[in-house]
Amino acid sequence: MPPKFHLTLLIHAHQPCGNFDHVFASCYEKSYQPFVELLEKHPHIHAALHYSGPLLQWLEHNRPEYFEKLRSLVERGQIEMVGGGFYEPILVSIPAQDQKDQITRLADYLEHHFAQRPKGAWLAERVWEPQLPSALSNAGVGYTLLDDIHFHSAGFEPGELFTTYLAEDAGKTVAIFPGQKKLRYLLPFGGVDESIAWLREAATAHPGGVAAMGDDMEKFGVWPETYQHCYSEGWLDSFFTAIAKNSDWLQLSTPSEYLAEHHSHGRADLPTASYTEMMEWVLPTDVRLRYQNLLKEFSHRPEVITFLRGGPWRAFFRKYSESNLLNKKMLRVSARLAGAPQRRASSVAAHELLEARDCLLRAQCNDAYWHGVFGGLYAPHLRTELWRNLIRAEAVADRHTPGASMARVETFDYDADGAPELLFTSPESQTLLKPSDGATVAFFDFRLAAATLVNSVTRRPEAYHARVRQAATLPAGHVASIHDQTRVKEAGLDRFLRYDRWPRHSFRVLLFDAAKTHANYEALELHEDAEFAAGTFTVKSSSPHDAEFVREAPLALLRKDGAASPNFILTKRFSLGPAPHGCEISCEVTLKLAHPGHAGETPDSQANFAHRPSLALGIESVINFLAPDADDRFFESPLPKSNSHEALGYESRAHRSNTGEVRVLEPSALVVAARKEFLRFSGELPAPTLRIEDGWQKVRVTLTAPNVQSFWIAPIETVSESEEGFERVYQGSQILPVWWLNLADAKSWTTRLTWRLEHL
Repeated sequence: MPPKFHLTLLIHAHQPCGNFDHVFASCYEKSYQPFVELLEKHPHIHAALHYSGPLLQWLEHNRPEYFEKLRSLVERGQIEMVGGGFYEPILVSIPAQDQKDQITRLADYLEHHFAQRPKGAWLAERVWEPQLPSALSNAGVGYTLLDDIHFHSAGFEPGELFTTYLAEDAGKTVAIFPGQKKLRYLLPFGGVDESIAWLREAATAHPGGVAAMGDDMEKFGVWPETYQHCYSEGWLDSFFTAIAKNSDWLQLSTPSEYLAEHHSHGRADLPTASYTEMMEWVLPTDVRLRYQNLLKEFSHRPEVITFLRGGPWRAFFRKYSESNLLNKKMLRVSARLAGAPQRRASSVAAHELLEARDCLLRAQCNDAYWHGVFGGLYAPHLRTELWRNLIRAEAVADRHTPGASMARVETFDYDADGAPELLFTSPESQTLLKPSDGATVAFFDFRLAAATLVNSVTRRPEAYHARVRQAATLPAGHVASIHDQTRVKEAGLDRFLRYDRWPRHSFRVLLFDAAKTHANYEALELHEDAEFAAGTFTVKSSSPHDAEFVREAPLALLRKDGAASPNFILTKRFSLGPAPHGCEISCEVTLKLAHPGHAGETPDSQANFAHRPSLALGIESVINFLAPDADDRFFESPLPKSNSHEALGYESRAHRSNTGEVRVLEPSALVVAARKEFLRFSGELPAPTLRIEDGWQKVRVTLTAPNVQSFWIAPIETVSESEEGFERVYQGSQILPVWWLNLADAKSWTTRLTWRLEHL
């Protein structure tokens, strides 16, 4: 009798740091609980289970009975608990010491709770680089699982992938199971008979071999319609039953059970890779569309398809500057903590540094660093959770590093884009200013509340946006792989497909035609002057509390009928410092003619310039306080005196009108009415002051713009892909105080925008 064919299932369950509690609970009810209950019902099913640290911690505190089920399955040898990075990082994107710390933490946790130290590790998103074998081996990892595309990329034939191999770096090795893409799609989206037939065919061709499949537990119940498919209609129960019926030739083995009886078949020197879909998602949108066309063209040529693959995971840092900035902040915080002086283990400082290190590791959770079929980078609550942890960790490192608590400015290439930035750090805040992008603020961290204010994303074309436009005409889908579905969470999403000209930074100066309106601003149709909005500014001076930037260029808006525009100088002077209960950042802008009355100007060009219409100038703020419809997050603007109801005494009542809530402010004993709007508000609010409050983070920001009649406000909303379909996501608000100026009447013009931050 030929030896049995082995099936190894490595099932991965994960929830990212910062995800909503109701999401954890829903996934538990739809997937984690019923999956394990079926394992209890089918004791012949042996499998390897990997749970990420954030999910394990939630289960431990909220569903302790689930741990008892897992312990019972471990004790009877039915399941094998698999390790990995505790907070599910992409290992290649974090420092070597953090790699080891992440893996060791999860191994220690599993050994403590399940009395079994893991022998293998789940590799987040199966992101592989050739140096990983030594990193894994040094952390005590004996095996992992990768996809067949990793092996195809190294020249392996499909028939060679029914065994295990050794990957080596610097003399250190780790066993690799080749995961079968076909199985990933069959389970659970193919028929049970079809799945068994595929396994029988593989067993006939490779007696004694192994077919491995590593994939998400969430696709067994959480992905759209899969709960009904897997449990209500019984697909998973039927599959486990079919395995038992074919036990004369098919055996389910955990990875360690298989490795205990089988030797690996030589080396596998694998290139940088991830699973096929990930390597497609990372491609720039235009390139991705061409890649998709190429895949379609050769869809019936498998011998060609094996040579087609996308890009490396790290290319997300190029595709999404927001991901790159987050990663570089994480690397900086890791270095800052590593450089903090050692403290006595029992000291308060040592305890704070340990907590800061945990914050750092939490901030390495991979989900918000990339985007594919899941929201990921486009999920602001996930980005915010990572930023908050990094702010906390870096503030602790500064407190416990001699001299680091003083206000300071550093000039270096913070985000590794080839251009220097200015990093302002104080006990109250940290600010990154980018001279190469219009002298704008890329991030502003309010340390007193561990809140990051800017934290938006650029609205950019995505390859799936064409499907968004077509979605309304498509019929309802059947049960299909999440990679093949087209679903929308609300009708008319195509009207939100707008694309930004510039990164969503703050204090960007927009010069545009004075005839433009708020509607143009919301539609991204101001056609602002590019030279001053996003050009490279020269750093004229800097100190720990201020900096001055200048740029000289012609105004494109003044070019008409072939006439040249004279050069203008735009100066931006930033001031940063403490304030009661918080801090302030202010930007003073001066626009003037570079050479007024210069002899080189012709009478025609002077006359042409003198008759130009007035220009408008705005200093844009981008602020993201997350939940746009929450009662504790809102815009608030004092109404003009003619519209306010003033009286002596105090008042606490409020009522809601069609346009917003009119509530009472108490600056003194005088009661003044104010207009209040939710964050998703679009329109104009009275100036010169505008308050934005976040009761959850306990932060208030007051914007002050002298001599401005109103603030133009519009929500920044993306249309992105998620597990449940295409969705509209609030990414913050763009806020523009607008000044109208006639440069023919004055050769120099100055104004200012100030943010005042308070910790409530």
